[in-house]
Amino acid sequence: MSKWQHRAQLGYLIVDKVWQTIRGYGYIVTSGLKVRNVRSFVSLWLVGIIFSTAIAACSQSRYAGASDVRLKLVSFSVTKAAHDQIIPKFVEKWKQEHNQNVTFEQSYGGSGAQTEGVIKGTQEADIVHLALPLDVNKIEQAGLIKTGWENRSPRNGILSRSVAAIVTRAGNPKGINSWQDLAKDGVTLIAANPKTSGIAIWEFLALWGSVTLTGGDEEAALNYVTKVYKNTPILTKDAREASDLFFQKNQGDVLINYENEVVLAENNGSKLPYKVPQINISIDNPVAIVDKNVDKHGTREVAQAFVDFLYSTEAQREFAKLQYRPVNPTVTQEVAAKHPKIDTLFTSQDLGGWDLIQQKFFDNGAIFDKVQAAKKA
Repeated sequence: MSKWQHRAQLGYLIVDKVWQTIRGYGYIVTSGLKVRNVRSFVSLWLVGIIFSTAIAACSQSRYAGASDVRLKLVSFSVTKAAHDQIIPKFVEKWKQEHNQNVTFEQSYGGSGAQTEGVIKGTQEADIVHLALPLDVNKIEQAGLIKTGWENRSPRNGILSRSVAAIVTRAGNPKGINSWQDLAKDGVTLIAANPKTSGIAIWEFLALWGSVTLTGGDEEAALNYVTKVYKNTPILTKDAREASDLFFQKNQGDVLINYENEVVLAENNGSKLPYKVPQINISIDNPVAIVDKNVDKHGTREVAQAFVDFLYSTEAQREFAKLQYRPVNPTVTQEVAAKHPKIDTLFTSQDLGGWDLIQQKFFDNGAIFDKVQAAKKA
C-alpha cells in the first residue's frame, strides 16, 4: 500500500469514528447557514484537513523522492582539477538539503572550441566556466544566454582569476627574464592558438599590453608581437596541450601559461624556473548559466545553486589550493601572501573591452591573422 493510500484509509477511519460518536445528534445548525447533515459536514471537513496536510507535506519535502537531476558543465581545460574537488562537495550538500541526487557530465577543452560546441549544440551545457568573457558573450549573441549574464552572479560573473607566467628551462639558458626577451633570436616559444584557446588570447593581450601600456605605440606593439610569434613554430589547441609539449615532451625554450597551471605542473613533479612579469594582465574566467539549455532540461534551480556554491568560501579554497587567485574576499585575504605582487596589473577594459578586442585582434583578417601572415612571409 502506498503512503497516500494509507493516509486515505486512515482518513476514512477517522470520519467513521467521528460519525459513530455524534450520530445521535442528527443535525447541526451553523450560524447564518441552513441546517446540514452532520455526517456530510464532518466528512467534508476531515477531507479538507487530509488534503491540506498532504499539500503541506508536499511543500515541505519538495525534492523528497524526486528523480535524479543531471547537469552538464562545459569548461576550459585547466579547471578540471578544481572542479573534481568542488563537484562532490556540492553533490553531498544538495543531497543533504534536498534529498535529491545530482550527477554531472563534464567536458574540458580549449575555451574557444568549447564555446563553438555550445553554440552549435554539440555541447548542451547547463553551465559554462570559460577562459574569458568574450566566449560567454559569443554564446549570448547566439541566443543561448540572456543578456546581462554578468550581472546575475557575484563579481560580475568572474569566478576564477590568474595572471600570465613565463616558464623557462632549468638554468634559463636563453636568458629570458621579461616579455621583451621573448622576441630575441634563437628563442622557441610554445604557445596555444587564439582561435581555439582562451590562454592564447590572454597571452596575446599580455604581449600587446606590455608595449602599449608602458609607453609604446601600436606600431611598436605590432612589430614586437610579430617577432614573438615568429619564434612560435607550433600553436597548440589549448593550454594543457602546450604544457604537455613543454613539460612532458621537452619541446621549446619558453612557455607562457596561467600562473596556476605552472604551479600545478610544479606540484606534479615538473619543476622549472618561472617568472610572473611585473607588468601583467588580470586573467578573468567567467561562469554563466546557459539559459536556453537549463530551461529545456528543467535544471535551472540546481544549476543556479551550483553557480552560487562556486563562489562560496569552501569552493574558492579549492581554487586557491590550485593557485588560482580567488575572487571570494575571505579566501583572497587568506592566500594573498602566497602570490607574487604585480606592479602594473591591467585588464581587458584597459585594452578597450571585449567587443573592440574581438574586432581589432581576432576577427578574420584582424591583427592576429596579419601577424600569422607575416610569420609565414
